[in-house]
Amino acid sequence: MRRITLWLLSTVAAVVLLFSYRTSTMGPGGAGGAVAAGSDGTASAPWGATDDGATGADPSSGGSSSGGSSSGSSSGGTVTGSVAQTRWGPVQVRITVSGGKITDVTAVRVPDGNFRDQQINDYAVPILRQEAIAAQSAQIDTVSGATVTSDGYRESLQAAIDAAHLK
Repeated sequence: MRRITLWLLSTVAAVVLLFSYRTSTMGPGGAGGAVAAGSDGTASAPWGATDDGATGADPSSGGSSSGGSSSGSSSGGTVTGSVAQTRWGPVQVRITVSGGKITDVTAVRVPDGNFRDQQINDYAVPILRQEAIAAQSAQIDTVSGATVTSDGYRESLQAAIDAAHLK
């Protein structure tokens, strides 16, 4: 009888521990997103226009905020794309345009719920930036191992390109 009681209690304890364990694949666990290193998280006003709240969306809404606005010129300035809500957290990019061409792409927000997210994005974001500048569009390849971030990056990039009235 004593062995059965001990066995039953240890089994219950093991099951409780098993179900309470949180893995890295369960998402950021309530953490929103990070502002990319070196960025203050604010959007610049492109072409003298005001930015209409493109620096973030309410994470609980599940949607995305409106993209950066412009006054119709595609000659130069910066535009911040809308926030793309992904499985691991929000992704948002800002483009710099000069002479109707994308000259720079900056990741304003990327998921950083855990150390693995940070590792993935430290690897993927520079590759996505390079590809976006080379392609001059949002038609860029997915970075292997960073599919969710790549999808969010493309979505926000396309919103910024649309707001800048680029082709």
